[in-house]
Amino acid sequence: MDLELKGKKVILTGGSRGIGRAALEIFAAEGCDVAFFSRNADQVAETVAALSRHGGKVVGEVFDLNHLDDYPTWLGAAAEKLGGCDIFVPGASASGSGATGDWDMCFNNDVKGTVIGCETLQPHLEASGAGSVVFMSSSAAVETFLVPQAFNAMKAALLTYAKQLGQAWGSRNIRVNSVSPGPIAFPGGNWEAIKGAMPDLYNATESQFALGRWGGPEEVARTIVFLASPASSYTTGTNVVIDGGYTKRVQF
Repeated sequence: MDLELKGKKVILTGGSRGIGRAALEIFAAEGCDVAFFSRNADQVAETVAALSRHGGKVVGEVFDLNHLDDYPTWLGAAAEKLGGCDIFVPGASASGSGATGDWDMCFNNDVKGTVIGCETLQPHLEASGAGSVVFMSSSAAVETFLVPQAFNAMKAALLTYAKQLGQAWGSRNIRVNSVSPGPIAFPGGNWEAIKGAMPDLYNATESQFALGRWGGPEEVARTIVFLASPASSYTTGTNVVIDGGYTKRVQF
């Protein structure tokens, strides 16, 4: 299937590893120009080098989303360097710092980072004529998970915001969707750390996947890219759970 992504301008935050990195790889391979940031300079440099092999424009910079006052400036500069923005994926999260219980960091990174990003990039997404935004939520937002914590609540808040924004922006030809990954394992990720520190929790979690295995970042990334693409042009206000059958709720 042709996703009709060639030449699209993509801004994705938090893209040097995990799901964000996997999505950037696919966007770049599909012919998109991409911009991203990460806090780790070495990871940024390696990611830029890898993505540049696909031949498109790659803007990768070191930035920390905890500096929210500087975030609109970064976004504006990224859009200028790309020549616009057709697709926005606000993927940077407090979970990348292992701060799932930190209410201030989760609110600032996950919620305010998403809101500020959408408000800043709205003119560029409108100018695209076919703008698309994909929020990063979590299966922890749609079903009780482990303990009450900031990450779960803030990711749930994003689902309401995404649905309402999709309604508000439909007339502006901007689609807004969400993905809710379940527990995903990859080198350097949170679940790798849990495997070493709390093997009983790791094994108990693994036993609950209907598909019998952990998911990888690329398996979430493929859905992100499809939702963002013109191939999914009539989809807005949707949340896709990607969890290998980990959650047990019934949704109609």
